[in-house]
Amino acid sequence: MANGWGAEHRRAQAEQISCADVVDALGRRHRHRAHILGLESPTPGRVLFGPVVTIAFFPSCAASVDPAVHDFRSLIREAVGDDAEGKVLVLATNGHPGVSVGGGTKLGRVHHYGLDGVLTDGRLRDYAELRTYGFTAYCAGEAVEAGGALITPHQANVPVVLDGVGIMPGDYVLADGSGAVIIPGAEIDEVLLGATAVKQEDARFREQIAQERASAGESARGERER
Repeated sequence: MANGWGAEHRRAQAEQISCADVVDALGRRHRHRAHILGLESPTPGRVLFGPVVTIAFFPSCAASVDPAVHDFRSLIREAVGDDAEGKVLVLATNGHPGVSVGGGTKLGRVHHYGLDGVLTDGRLRDYAELRTYGFTAYCAGEAVEAGGALITPHQANVPVVLDGVGIMPGDYVLADGSGAVIIPGAEIDEVLLGATAVKQEDARFREQIAQERASAGESARGERER
């Protein structure tokens, strides 16, 4: 269970670790795959971290998905609720990773609502404009064509799947230049602590490796290098 850390403390912890640290820490608790690879960012070097809200897209069809009802403006309001600050908007294309889910105009709402950023298996438009905003984004790559003719925002705050990884509203995302990892919301503090421990163990292994020549190659028994 979460130990009651505040958002600022969690953020500070997350910025000191990597996705690889978290994946190792999760692997000690669970067997499911939780990491997503092959992501790009219009904001490279930034860390994306925060609790998840979701919007699921659906193939565009006016007969079954009324665009007057299922629009991005309404669904992002539904997704973020009254407290948007620091949340991560996960946009799931439902099988259309080559399609744009938004660009500089539409995603301006992410900036003005105060979200930490966006994670999507789709593409994003207008990298240059997105870089002027205060949020962080990770996606499948840049697009030049709008995606509305192919997919439409459909549901807010429903379970989604990105690259085979299940994501629930209330989970946490950590994304950096190496990829993204999804952390169960109820275990966020324990996993952050575990990832910090992994990082400390790795630092100890590196120190041991540096000393191997002087110590005839001795290492701690029962511990595995990563």
